[in-house]
Amino acid sequence: MTKTILSVDDSASMRQMVKLTLSGAGYDVVEAGDGAEALKKAQAGTFHMVVTDLNMPVMDGLALIKELRKLPAYRGIPIVFLTTESDEERK
Repeated sequence: MTKTILSVDDSASMRQMVKLTLSGAGYDVVEAGDGAEALKKAQAGTFHMVVTDLNMPVMDGLALIKELRKLPAYRGIPIVFLTTESDEERK
């Protein structure tokens, strides 16, 4: 069974890079452009892992993680938090 990963980033080029990398490793990848879109997709189906950016419009990555952890199906799944944030306090 192929595992499916949800990739969330407002940057199309970052989503493409993540998708190419993970697809090349044999995973199916579903993309979302912000946290709100990702949350809707997560509520409609189950993913084996989520890779999310921090800074996004509508709903940022931290808010997405908090909402996902409220859903029983997402309490224990791995979530990878990626960011290009350089501000030490923000990190």
